[in-house]
Amino acid sequence: MTNTTQTTITNVVEDRNAWRWGFTPQAEIWNGRLAMVGFLAAILIELFSNQGFLHFWGIM
Repeated sequence: MTNTTQTTITNVVEDRNAWRWGFTPQAEIWNGRLAMVGFLAAILIELFSNQGFLHFWGIM
């Protein structure tokens, strides 16, 4: 009689939307998303105020 055991290997998939600290792929994804939001905000400010971003905030 042969004793065989079966093992099940499951792949653990990391949540790519998880908030993680350090130089991780998740942190770089969030960095890119927040940068896109910042660029969009700057473009909308320039479109609706008819001024440059720095002039709008009184820096220049």
